[in-house]
Amino acid sequence: MRDIVLSALVGALLILVFKHPVLGAYLWAWLGLMNPHKMTYGFARSLPFAQMAALAAVAALLFTKKRQALPWNGITKLQIALLVWMSITCFFALAPEEHVRERWIFVMKIQVMLFVTWMLVRSASELRWLVWVVVLSVAFFGVKGGIYTLATGGGGRVWGPPGGMLEENNALAVALIMLLPLMYFLRETEPRRWVRAALVFMMVTCAFSILGSQSRGALLALLAMAFFLGLKSKYPVRVSLGLALLVGVAIIFMPDSWTNRMETIKTYGEDGSAMSRIWTWTTLWNAAVDRPFVGAGFQADHPFVFDRYAPTDGVYEQFTGRVYVAHSIYFQMLGEHGFVGLGLFLTLLATVWITAGRLARRSAQDAEFAPWMPTLMRMSQVSMIGYLVGGSFLSLAYLDLPYYIFSFVILCEVLVRKKAAAAAATGRGTGAAQGRDGARPAPDRGHAGGGEQRPTAGALPR
Repeated sequence: MRDIVLSALVGALLILVFKHPVLGAYLWAWLGLMNPHKMTYGFARSLPFAQMAALAAVAALLFTKKRQALPWNGITKLQIALLVWMSITCFFALAPEEHVRERWIFVMKIQVMLFVTWMLVRSASELRWLVWVVVLSVAFFGVKGGIYTLATGGGGRVWGPPGGMLEENNALAVALIMLLPLMYFLRETEPRRWVRAALVFMMVTCAFSILGSQSRGALLALLAMAFFLGLKSKYPVRVSLGLALLVGVAIIFMPDSWTNRMETIKTYGEDGSAMSRIWTWTTLWNAAVDRPFVGAGFQADHPFVFDRYAPTDGVYEQFTGRVYVAHSIYFQMLGEHGFVGLGLFLTLLATVWITAGRLARRSAQDAEFAPWMPTLMRMSQVSMIGYLVGGSFLSLAYLDLPYYIFSFVILCEVLVRKKAAAAAATGRGTGAAQGRDGARPAPDRGHAGGGEQRPTAGALPR
């Protein structure tokens, strides 16, 4: 039954994409983040739903007028520069060619569909719907995991959607941490009381799900995110106290086994998992030092790379069960694309942060964009904190979720630029009309004072 329902739903949405092309962007985000077909047990499990959504979205983009030009700003330029550099490093990769090619296709597919999303999402209401799709696609597992954590007294471990980049418990926890600020944004700008209550429920259960993942890195990311969420919120003191109370109660609820695992953060030198990470980071550092410009290329976690660059001083020999995974977005970029790739990646992150802050300040004085855009931009920054801290311990450099957060910043800048361009065009038209007849145009008598009617302050995009 699940297979039939899901197939029918996706099929109907694929048809609607050609009437409403923006649905293609939503459908791709939903299928890519949630992987709903992996929760079926029949024919739908192996169907390429994401590829179907991508083809439909691209086809609709090519034949529709409901699109905009590819946004061109500092973030876009850096993101494209990073993709170009990743492509160059492929020619110097140490892993087998087929493995490198497979990873390159995977990364480029995600990035190309992000470009398609930027061109299809054109209005504030469409942007808000994109935020909803991204949040709900992952929060589904957070709510389910939070209920499971409460039901088991914190004794079980929460896992993510099967078959995706968020399947691992640690990855899901970091993703949920990134989404909590976006849930806060949706709640703060939502007029319907029952929706606000539902979002509070989602935030609480997702917080328990994060702890239920038993991820030590996620705990650090949660604390960092909560601090910045309080700092960036409309009511810093009230929100900070509420978050501290929520996290404190949740931690007290967790069993001794969870507490004992979290305490190993202080004794990482005695923990095989932590030392394995250090061993991996040392290996990738050695690869980057030996090949500073191009690194080891995609799939630097291949055994061939580790056989060549892993430390051999015997310090790590007591730890068994080594896993050839970068365990860090920073060392992943450094090991695979060298210091140039890491520099582009860090510059991209810094540019997104700075742009979000600038847009938050600029839009705060505009009745058309306040309060939703300033709140979204500040919460995007808070989400980045969760990614920057949680990603320090996970190989999530190519995860699409943070790039969707970058997309929110890009699309908000597009909206601001559109309004500025429209205002400038209106000003030029008025000046031209006045120059032709030597008199000012007659005011619009339909509004008091002849001025343009402004949107109601605080109006929400719908």
